[in-house]
Amino acid sequence: MKIKVIVADDHQLFREGLKNLLETDQTIEVIAQSENGIAAIELAQRLKPDVLLTDIAMPEMNGIEATRLIKEKLPDVKVVAVSMHSDKQYVKGMLEAGADAYLLKNSTHRQLIDAVHSVFNGKKFLSEDITELVINGYLDSANIKDDSYNQLSEREKEIFLLLAEGVSTREIGEKLFISVKTVGTHKQNILDKLDLKNNSDVVKFALKKGLIHL
Repeated sequence: MKIKVIVADDHQLFREGLKNLLETDQTIEVIAQSENGIAAIELAQRLKPDVLLTDIAMPEMNGIEATRLIKEKLPDVKVVAVSMHSDKQYVKGMLEAGADAYLLKNSTHRQLIDAVHSVFNGKKFLSEDITELVINGYLDSANIKDDSYNQLSEREKEIFLLLAEGVSTREIGEKLFISVKTVGTHKQNILDKLDLKNNSDVVKFALKKGLIHL
């Protein structure tokens, strides 16, 4: 049986390129493509792939949030991040969301194939430069403890990202099936925990941490 893969990236040419590269390996089959995180989740739930390759900066829902939700709903699906960003906040965000591998978009064809096989076989895979970044970042436990974002609950993180992406309080309530009042309470808790004052501060904070991309 072939390794079934879904590719999620908002650039069609890049998606097609990944598909062509992956399918040079006769053990891999790209069964679907998606241009955003929401569609990737829907496809994953319907098609049950072995591996999801995803970019981070995508419209509607970014790769970090999509990875977190996929890991909650479909924990057996392996996630490989393929991003142009080597910033530690992007890497940290994806790994904490549950990604099994992280590659830069300038990685080699061989690294791409190896990453898919590694995660399929239950192993983690990081390209060399990302490995160094992770080691340096995670050795600094003080930074992790002092990271105010990690004080947010999972629900607060979910609402924080939606606010950062410009989704209104009413739309968040509809999306998460909670009242506008409840969204407002969560929003105030988020602002208090992060020492922020308004939505503009939320966007700036998210950009600084690499959780959203302009």
